[in-house]
Amino acid sequence: MEKKLHIGRPKRTIGFLGLASLLLSACGAVPSGNGGGSQRPQASAGLGSFNPTPSARQCYTDLGRANVRFSPLPNRRFSGGCSQIDSIKLLDVGADVTNLGPVKCELASKFAAWTEYAVKRAARKYLGSDLKRIETMGSYSCRNIAGSGKLSQHAHANAIDVAAFVLTDGRRITVAHDWKGGRQERQFLAAIHDSACKRFGTVLSPNYNAAHRDHFHLDMSGNGYCR
Repeated sequence: MEKKLHIGRPKRTIGFLGLASLLLSACGAVPSGNGGGSQRPQASAGLGSFNPTPSARQCYTDLGRANVRFSPLPNRRFSGGCSQIDSIKLLDVGADVTNLGPVKCELASKFAAWTEYAVKRAARKYLGSDLKRIETMGSYSCRNIAGSGKLSQHAHANAIDVAAFVLTDGRRITVAHDWKGGRQERQFLAAIHDSACKRFGTVLSPNYNAAHRDHFHLDMSGNGYCR
């Protein structure tokens, strides 16, 4: 079974040898594909092995200091060039997140910070309610970019598609219906979109094309490309 790792604040930080022991003894779940784009066949690559890069180890530490709970996943490579390298399973970012599979640690770190410092604050400021849940359309998916022969960032667990936000007062704000909806909803979505553009390498919204009419695409490729 997969071991869950929770690195607390500095006084509870697990030492390197303890972390290494956990990594070596854990095993990951078989990934599932998501919709969108042309799906590539992928042969079983076994359970893979834990061999995090130095940047991933630093990322684990950074997430722990931010009190984000997660489980490291084994590195895996699949047919067609798809992979899950230095990826994790997010367990707690201070709000529920649905349908999220393996995610590269760097992307997960940015996503957790975006949730905490942008989405939560914008929900209170523009909508007058706290954030309860973020609904995604998934992360890892072994597929091409829609309409092209090039692998999507989803094929490397390096992208998240965000579709909706549920508030504690019961309201559900969706990209599909509220991007051009009421004033407060539009302000909320515009604010978190602008914040995302400052954190992620590429951010695509309904302004980009019809394929993104119902979600924000967030990934760590590119250099601040924002649409």
